[in-house]
Amino acid sequence: MDNLPEWKKQQRKQLIAAREAIPAEIHQQWSQAITGFLKQGLPQPQKMIIGIYWPFRGEYDPRPITQYCLQQGAILALPEITGKNEPLCFREWSPNTPMKNGAYGIPVPLETPIVRLDALIIPMVGFDQHGYRLGYGSGYFDRTLATYERQPLTIGVAFELQRLDSIYPQAHDISMHYVVTEAGIFRTKDHQLMPASILQDTSE
Repeated sequence: MDNLPEWKKQQRKQLIAAREAIPAEIHQQWSQAITGFLKQGLPQPQKMIIGIYWPFRGEYDPRPITQYCLQQGAILALPEITGKNEPLCFREWSPNTPMKNGAYGIPVPLETPIVRLDALIIPMVGFDQHGYRLGYGSGYFDRTLATYERQPLTIGVAFELQRLDSIYPQAHDISMHYVVTEAGIFRTKDHQLMPASILQDTSE
């Protein structure tokens, strides 16, 4: 691939535009389907600290899944950007948590405890047939995952229109354990996305 950075830049631009152009009713239908698959697939959330995100630029909104996770006894956390080339810091969050404006105007919890994650629901600008994620290009999630000796369960979420044949992953790219779209749950197995029914720990 000649000039991979420029290719990724163009893909991001096109995919974000396509996502933002989804009609509200369709976006809601697809989002409800993703929420349903996450509810169906999450294993024993009562035992987990789960990282989520605040939706940005037409992303799937994970907040509807939060009530279910909290009712099941999970601890939830939102990311905070602490520096341009630093890993993300995840702080405990619930719907009643006081918030402040963080980087890019995205809300972050106000001085709640910092936690280490068991699972992480990650937004994707794009994804490929091998489970690799195309992000916004800042590398925050890759840097964060690199700080874990034992990887948290990674669940990438996106809509099917964001699926690519390949993102041409580099050495620093980390494939998702799972991808969830409005079409279902997919597990990365032998470097290929395969249909799955549940989201289970892949560390064994």
